[in-house]
Amino acid sequence: MAAVLLLVVALVALGSGRGDAFDPNPLQDFCVADTSSKVRVNGVSCKDPAAVVPGDFFFAGVDKPGGTVSKHYAFSALPVQIPGLNTLGQSHVRVDVPPGGVFPPHYHPRASETAVVLEGSVYFGFLASYPDNRLFDKVLRKGDVFAVPQGLVHFLYNNGTEPAVLYATLSSQNPGLVLLADTLFAGALPDDLLAKTLRSGNDNHIVEIIRRKFGRP
Repeated sequence: MAAVLLLVVALVALGSGRGDAFDPNPLQDFCVADTSSKVRVNGVSCKDPAAVVPGDFFFAGVDKPGGTVSKHYAFSALPVQIPGLNTLGQSHVRVDVPPGGVFPPHYHPRASETAVVLEGSVYFGFLASYPDNRLFDKVLRKGDVFAVPQGLVHFLYNNGTEPAVLYATLSSQNPGLVLLADTLFAGALPDDLLAKTLRSGNDNHIVEIIRRKFGRP
């Protein structure tokens, strides 16, 4: 079963490669990221091809959780940092979600996403754009894959009893991440604007209560 899941991951990654990427196509075989360069381009400057080694196309550690842990939502995200993917229009991440944890409604402004479940199960879905706001959702289990079109709001929720692990591939080197609730309530939008957005009239008290939960005074 492990071999089958690895094959699924490989096919998902292949399907999210150059042909489907939204980033510009490369003009050479590879452009390994030179992280020491101070030159700023749309991506990262290329390492001297003569200095490129097999390790530039390798990452170890996807078999274990790691990376950034969200204290509010409980998920952790481990970026798969492979220098050889520079300019190839893709990025990868392992996501771990404990029972009861969520990756809340969010979107990637510059990327579509495909995610494969490696362990456990999650409730996963996305919303079509306004005015339909149609919900496309599924309960995903081990071995299942779900695709999210570019820029659409999506989410996942581990409403089961076992930890869940997913491997996601995004069609941009820098997909961006906008967490909707955090952007609205932890940001600098005026309270009265948010009150009207929530259709609470001129009652800013509701906004103040929510904002305190997001660390705003």
